[in-house]
Amino acid sequence: MIPDCTAVILTGGDSRRMGQDKASLKLGERSLMQHVITLVQPLFSDVVISVRHPRSDITLPQVCDDSAHRGPLAGLAAGLQSAKTPWIFAVACDMPFIEPIVIERLAKFRDDHQAVVPMVQGYPQPLLAFYSADCLAEVLGCLNGDGKHSMRELLERLQVRYVSEDELLVDGPVLSSFIDLDTPEDVAMEMNKQGMY
Repeated sequence: MIPDCTAVILTGGDSRRMGQDKASLKLGERSLMQHVITLVQPLFSDVVISVRHPRSDITLPQVCDDSAHRGPLAGLAAGLQSAKTPWIFAVACDMPFIEPIVIERLAKFRDDHQAVVPMVQGYPQPLLAFYSADCLAEVLGCLNGDGKHSMRELLERLQVRYVSEDELLVDGPVLSSFIDLDTPEDVAMEMNKQGMY
Protein backbone atom coordinates (compact mmCIF):
# COMPACT_ATOMS: atom_id res chain seq x y z
CA MET A 1 0.00 0.00 0.00
CA ILE A 2 1.21 3.53 -0.88
CA PRO A 3 -0.70 5.54 1.75
CA ASP A 4 0.26 9.12 0.80
CA CYS A 5 -0.99 8.91 -2.76
CA THR A 6 -4.23 8.85 -4.75
CA ALA A 7 -4.46 6.82 -7.94
CA VAL A 8 -6.06 8.80 -10.76
CA ILE A 9 -7.19 6.75 -13.75
CA LEU A 10 -7.47 8.94 -16.84
CA THR A 11 -10.48 8.08 -19.02
CA GLY A 12 -11.34 11.42 -20.65
CA GLY A 13 -9.44 11.06 -23.91
CA ASP A 14 -10.96 11.35 -27.37
CA SER A 15 -10.17 7.72 -28.34
CA ARG A 16 -9.87 8.90 -31.95
CA ARG A 17 -7.61 6.07 -33.09
CA MET A 18 -9.71 3.49 -31.26
CA GLY A 19 -12.94 4.70 -32.84
CA GLN A 20 -14.91 4.11 -29.61
CA ASP A 21 -14.65 4.82 -25.90
CA LYS A 22 -11.45 3.13 -24.73
CA ALA A 23 -12.40 2.89 -21.08
CA SER A 24 -15.40 0.64 -21.69
CA LEU A 25 -13.80 -1.45 -24.44
CA LYS A 26 -13.66 -5.11 -23.44
CA LEU A 27 -10.39 -6.96 -23.11
CA GLY A 28 -11.50 -10.47 -22.33
CA GLU A 29 -14.21 -10.44 -19.64
CA ARG A 30 -13.51 -6.93 -18.35
CA SER A 31 -13.22 -3.44 -19.77
CA LEU A 32 -9.83 -1.74 -20.09
CA MET A 33 -10.81 0.55 -17.22
CA GLN A 34 -11.81 -2.40 -15.01
CA HIS A 35 -8.43 -4.03 -15.65
CA VAL A 36 -6.61 -0.89 -14.49
CA ILE A 37 -8.89 -0.44 -11.46
CA THR A 38 -8.23 -4.04 -10.39
CA LEU A 39 -4.49 -3.49 -10.67
CA VAL A 40 -4.26 -0.24 -8.70
CA GLN A 41 -6.85 -0.75 -5.96
CA PRO A 42 -4.63 -3.00 -3.80
CA LEU A 43 -1.87 -0.35 -3.87
CA PHE A 44 -3.81 2.84 -3.07
CA SER A 45 -6.45 3.59 -0.46
CA ASP A 46 -7.90 6.30 -2.70
CA VAL A 47 -8.71 5.66 -6.36
CA VAL A 48 -10.57 8.19 -8.48
CA ILE A 49 -11.55 8.18 -12.13
CA SER A 50 -10.91 11.29 -14.21
CA VAL A 51 -13.74 11.67 -16.75
CA ARG A 52 -14.83 14.21 -19.32
CA HIS A 53 -18.48 13.73 -18.32
CA PRO A 54 -19.95 11.74 -15.38
CA ARG A 55 -20.23 8.03 -16.15
CA SER A 56 -22.96 5.73 -14.89
CA ASP A 57 -20.78 2.61 -15.22
CA ILE A 58 -18.35 3.66 -12.46
CA THR A 59 -18.92 3.19 -8.73
CA LEU A 60 -15.62 4.79 -7.69
CA PRO A 61 -15.39 8.56 -7.12
CA GLN A 62 -15.20 10.57 -10.34
CA VAL A 63 -13.65 13.95 -11.10
CA CYS A 64 -14.64 15.84 -14.25
CA ASP A 65 -12.16 17.59 -16.50
CA ASP A 66 -12.60 21.33 -16.92
CA SER A 67 -14.84 21.64 -19.99
CA ALA A 68 -12.51 24.30 -21.43
CA HIS A 69 -9.68 21.79 -21.77
CA ARG A 70 -9.08 18.34 -23.26
CA GLY A 71 -6.52 15.60 -23.08
CA PRO A 72 -4.36 14.10 -20.34
CA LEU A 73 -3.30 17.47 -18.92
CA ALA A 74 -6.95 18.26 -18.16
CA GLY A 75 -7.34 14.89 -16.42
CA LEU A 76 -4.14 15.45 -14.47
CA ALA A 77 -5.36 18.88 -13.34
CA ALA A 78 -8.71 17.46 -12.21
CA GLY A 79 -6.97 14.66 -10.32
CA LEU A 80 -4.54 17.00 -8.58
CA GLN A 81 -7.31 19.43 -7.65
CA SER A 82 -9.43 16.71 -6.07
CA ALA A 83 -6.72 14.70 -4.29
CA LYS A 84 -6.38 14.99 -0.52
CA THR A 85 -2.96 13.31 -0.57
CA PRO A 86 0.44 14.90 -1.28
CA TRP A 87 0.92 12.72 -4.37
CA ILE A 88 -1.11 11.24 -7.18
CA PHE A 89 -0.30 8.30 -9.40
CA ALA A 90 -1.66 9.05 -12.86
CA VAL A 91 -2.35 6.17 -15.20
CA ALA A 92 -4.13 5.96 -18.53
CA CYS A 93 -7.11 3.63 -18.78
CA ASP A 94 -5.60 1.93 -21.84
CA MET A 95 -2.67 0.34 -19.94
CA PRO A 96 -4.21 -2.90 -18.65
CA PHE A 97 -1.00 -4.91 -18.14
CA ILE A 98 0.64 -2.90 -15.36
CA GLU A 99 2.72 -4.94 -12.95
CA PRO A 100 2.26 -3.70 -9.35
CA ILE A 101 5.99 -4.03 -8.74
CA VAL A 102 6.63 -1.29 -11.32
CA ILE A 103 4.39 1.13 -9.41
CA GLU A 104 5.99 0.19 -6.09
CA ARG A 105 9.49 0.76 -7.45
CA LEU A 106 8.59 4.11 -9.00
CA ALA A 107 7.17 5.26 -5.66
CA LYS A 108 10.60 4.90 -4.04
CA PHE A 109 12.11 7.66 -6.22
CA ARG A 110 9.79 10.47 -5.10
CA ASP A 111 12.05 12.27 -2.60
CA ASP A 112 12.82 15.88 -3.58
CA HIS A 113 11.08 15.70 -6.95
CA GLN A 114 7.81 16.96 -8.38
CA ALA A 115 7.30 13.98 -10.68
CA VAL A 116 8.63 10.47 -11.13
CA VAL A 117 8.42 9.27 -14.72
CA PRO A 118 9.70 5.97 -16.15
CA MET A 119 11.85 6.02 -19.28
CA VAL A 120 11.21 2.98 -21.46
CA GLN A 121 13.11 2.34 -24.68
CA GLY A 122 14.26 5.95 -24.61
CA TYR A 123 10.81 7.53 -24.19
CA PRO A 124 9.20 9.07 -21.08
CA GLN A 125 5.96 7.45 -19.91
CA PRO A 126 4.08 10.36 -18.29
CA LEU A 127 0.79 8.46 -18.11
CA LEU A 128 2.15 5.86 -15.72
CA ALA A 129 3.84 8.25 -13.32
CA PHE A 130 3.76 9.97 -9.93
CA TYR A 131 3.04 13.70 -9.56
CA SER A 132 3.36 15.82 -6.44
CA ALA A 133 0.43 17.99 -5.39
CA ASP A 134 2.61 21.05 -5.89
CA CYS A 135 2.66 20.33 -9.65
CA LEU A 136 -0.83 21.80 -9.95
CA ALA A 137 0.29 25.36 -10.66
CA GLU A 138 2.52 24.17 -13.51
CA VAL A 139 -0.23 21.93 -14.92
CA LEU A 140 -2.66 24.83 -14.93
CA GLY A 141 0.03 27.04 -16.44
CA CYS A 142 0.43 24.58 -19.31
CA LEU A 143 -3.32 24.34 -19.82
CA ASN A 144 -3.93 28.09 -19.79
CA GLY A 145 -0.71 29.33 -21.38
CA ASP A 146 0.36 29.86 -24.97
CA GLY A 147 2.47 26.70 -25.20
CA LYS A 148 1.67 23.31 -26.69
CA HIS A 149 -0.62 22.22 -23.84
CA SER A 150 1.15 18.86 -23.83
CA MET A 151 2.55 16.43 -21.31
CA ARG A 152 5.98 17.03 -22.83
CA GLU A 153 5.71 20.74 -22.09
CA LEU A 154 4.70 19.96 -18.51
CA LEU A 155 7.68 17.67 -17.96
CA GLU A 156 9.98 20.45 -19.19
CA ARG A 157 8.60 22.69 -16.42
CA LEU A 158 8.86 20.22 -13.54
CA GLN A 159 11.65 18.77 -11.44
CA VAL A 160 11.33 15.27 -12.83
CA ARG A 161 13.09 12.14 -11.67
CA TYR A 162 13.30 9.96 -14.76
CA VAL A 163 13.64 6.29 -13.86
CA SER A 164 15.41 4.03 -16.32
CA GLU A 165 14.54 0.45 -17.14
CA ASP A 166 17.71 -0.63 -15.31
CA GLU A 167 16.64 1.24 -12.16
CA LEU A 168 13.20 -0.31 -12.34
CA LEU A 169 14.83 -3.69 -12.87
CA VAL A 170 12.17 -4.42 -15.45
CA ASP A 171 12.74 -6.79 -18.30
CA GLY A 172 10.85 -9.35 -20.28
CA PRO A 173 7.20 -9.62 -19.27
CA VAL A 174 7.36 -6.68 -16.85
CA LEU A 175 7.88 -4.31 -19.77
CA SER A 176 4.31 -5.15 -20.74
CA SER A 177 3.32 -2.63 -18.04
CA PHE A 178 4.00 0.06 -20.62
CA ILE A 179 1.84 -1.33 -23.42
CA ASP A 180 -0.97 1.07 -24.24
CA LEU A 181 -3.82 0.02 -26.50
CA ASP A 182 -4.60 2.79 -28.99
CA THR A 183 -6.28 0.99 -31.87
CA PRO A 184 -8.65 -1.96 -32.40
CA GLU A 185 -5.69 -3.79 -33.93
CA ASP A 186 -3.70 -3.31 -30.70
CA VAL A 187 -6.55 -4.83 -28.69
CA ALA A 188 -6.96 -7.77 -31.09
CA MET A 189 -3.23 -8.50 -31.03
CA GLU A 190 -3.06 -8.45 -27.23
CA MET A 191 -6.18 -10.59 -26.88
CA ASN A 192 -4.61 -13.10 -29.24
CA LYS A 193 -1.33 -13.07 -27.28
CA GLN A 194 -3.14 -13.51 -23.97
CA GLY A 195 -5.46 -16.22 -25.32
CA MET A 196 -8.57 -14.13 -24.54
CA TYR A 197 -10.55 -15.12 -27.64
